[in-house]
Amino acid sequence: MVSSLDGFIAKVDGSVSWMHSADNYDKGIELTDAYIADFLKAIDCYMMGSHTYEHALELGWPYGDVPVYVLTGRPLKSDKANVQFISGDLTEIVLKKLKPNYTNIWMVGGTKLTKELLRLDLVDDINVTIVPTLLGNGTLFFDYIGKERPLHLKDVTAFKDGMVELWYEIKKE
Repeated sequence: MVSSLDGFIAKVDGSVSWMHSADNYDKGIELTDAYIADFLKAIDCYMMGSHTYEHALELGWPYGDVPVYVLTGRPLKSDKANVQFISGDLTEIVLKKLKPNYTNIWMVGGTKLTKELLRLDLVDDINVTIVPTLLGNGTLFFDYIGKERPLHLKDVTAFKDGMVELWYEIKKE
């Protein structure tokens, strides 16, 4: 997920045009196409809600041919062979359908699905990139999960444009 420093993932109107940075941090690494390609190679499955799916179509489909599972209760269609629409019990979907078939399932966007996956203890890691901006309001990434979760910092990457990627493992209790 990409978030503003104050924890928002979208403006009040839903726009994400702010998700870039013109800042300059000399100690950071360059966010190159090769860096992004290496990162994306490790993902063998994407999971998202229907609103994130529709938003991704509007912005330009970045997921290529990697399998994408869209959780929805609405009838949706896709001309992409790698997109599958599913609904039902999240625990069964993750533990019985996805985890046995994929090594690195990447949850994309959205607060509803993210919150529910966290509540159900179905998330292993949280990877969030902080954009050096304060939005002041909008859609919060983590709003009222309902339980405390200890985390372990696995890695931090600072980029030349001032963005910082934080990678946390969720400690299992």
